[in-house]
Parts: sequence; structure tokens; C-alpha cells
Amino acid sequence: MHALILAGGFATRLWPLTEKRAKPLLPLAGKPIVQYLVENIPAHIPIIVSTNAAFADGFTEWIARMGRSNLTLAVEDAHHDDKKLGALGAVAEWITKDAIHEDLLLLTGDNYMGFRMKDFLEAYTEGIPLVAAYDIGDREQAKAFGTVVLEAGTNRVQEFEEKPANPKTTLVSTGCSILPAATLPILQSYAAQHPDNVGGIFEELRRRGQEVTCFTFTDTWFDIGSFHAYLEATRSLVGERVLLGEGAIANENTCSGSVIIGDGSHVTKSTLKDVVLFPGSTVEDCVLERCIIDSHCTLRGVDLTGKMIRAGTELIHPALKNGKARQP
Repeated sequence: MHALILAGGFATRLWPLTEKRAKPLLPLAGKPIVQYLVENIPAHIPIIVSTNAAFADGFTEWIARMGRSNLTLAVEDAHHDDKKLGALGAVAEWITKDAIHEDLLLLTGDNYMGFRMKDFLEAYTEGIPLVAAYDIGDREQAKAFGTVVLEAGTNRVQEFEEKPANPKTTLVSTGCSILPAATLPILQSYAAQHPDNVGGIFEELRRRGQEVTCFTFTDTWFDIGSFHAYLEATRSLVGERVLLGEGAIANENTCSGSVIIGDGSHVTKSTLKDVVLFPGSTVEDCVLERCIIDSHCTLRGVDLTGKMIRAGTELIHPALKNGKARQP
């Protein structure tokens, strides 16, 4: 078996955080999102991370730090979203280029999976495609996702629903599946016509009469596709505490909710609630709530709520620029 992690999307909903950084490399509770996936995959399974040329350097640096000998990078020659092959198209290209004839563990790099990958692999029956579905527990919430409807009393998939207005189930599709080697030619054929539709390959298999099974779980799962989801995932993993990175300094602050202060960042005399501060930033005399501050920012005397701040930004209250005390 080979594992392929899809990590080539441009993630415009998380700009400016993802202007120059792939979404799977965003830090989540102290390490890149994609690293949780890699650490969950058994050591004997080779892993390919598929990305685009715009993010290749970032992944190359991360892979070097990981030190896993069977973790490698496949780079699609695309620097802009309109030049991409599409997620499924990238899978098909890699299968062809590397002449893959083994079962494929397929993962999307912006998903956090709380279950043990070993359990998922043990649920796989050779030759039968397997998808992972999270029981979200609420049909209203399920409307925002693709759902997986099972045959009564079994783990066999009856049908897939794409963001249904009236879901038949609370099981929602996740970015984790196994495609048997025998199905890869079907994937390549389907990708030629539907290069962006990763989930559609399983509908195509069902249309062709192929049995598809489902691994269901209730462990933590996040599809980190938005500002809200990013903060929710952080809060779930960090809890009500402050997480200090290496060399970070925090003095005379009032913190609540989940607060992450990245490596080398300095925070003083500030009030923070549900804040993610990337490495190398300085925050002084600020009030920040539900904010994500990218690397090497300088904030002094500002109040921000619900903001994502671009790397290298400098925001200083005018009074402080003039050497005066900030008025409350």
C-alpha cells in the first residue's frame, strides 16, 4: 500500500494566511496540520505528499525536518489555481507517472482525523473500497457536508448525498479512503472527465456495481477549510489554556479560551481570547479576540476581533507612534 496526501489547494478562504503557505502547513496546536496525518500512518507505508510548485519549498523544508525516509514530495507544475490539474487529476497523474499498482490510502491534507489509522486499515477488506465517515450527530449540521448513507444494519454504502437539504443520515464524508489497486484504472478514466471531484470516484464505483464499505467514527474530526473551522480545531485540541512555543515570552497578560503564542513571539500587557499567534511576532498593550496573527507581526495598542492578519503586518496605535500613552 501507498499513501497519498493531497496538499495542493490554494485555500483562498484562509487568505492572507495561505497566500504563500499551503493550508496543510498551517500550524495547529503547535505543529502543521499535515503532520498529524503523517504521524498517524504506520511507519512501513510509503507516503507521497502531492502539492503544487507554489508551495513546494515549504513542503521540502518540512519533510527534511520530519526525518521519515519514506516520506516524499510530488510537485504539480502549477503556480496559480487556474493552472491546477484538479485534486483527482493530480492523483491520476501520480499513479501514471510512478506506475502505481498497489492499494492506495488517499488523504486530504487539511483534515484532522482523531481516530487511529491502524484501526481504519484493519477495517479494510482487500479489494473493496473503504471510506471514513464521521458521525456528526446532527442532521442540521450534516447539511453542510457530503453524507454517506449505509444499507440498514451493515457497513456497506447505499448512496452518497452532496450537501443534502434533508439528510438521511448524520454520517458525513471525510478526506480519508482506501482505493484497491484494481480500481485505479477506473480512477484514471474518471479523472480525465472530472479532475476536481475526488469524492465522485466512489459514486462512479457504485454506479459500476462495485461494493463500497464505510468505517464510521465519532473521534474528533475537522475539515479545516475556513477561519471558523481553524479556530474550532484549535480550541478542541488546546482547550482552555495558553500554549507557549519555544522561546516565547508572555508577561502581564489576561488570557482566556485557547491561546497559542508561537515560537519566539513576545506578548505583554495584553488581553487575549481564542488567539493563534504565529512565530516571531510582538504584541503589546492589545485586546485580541478570535484572531489569527501570522508570523513576524508587530501589534501595539490595538483592539481586534475576528481578524486574520497578514505576515509582517505592523499595527501601532497613533498615540504610541507619537510616544504618548494610549487612552483606554
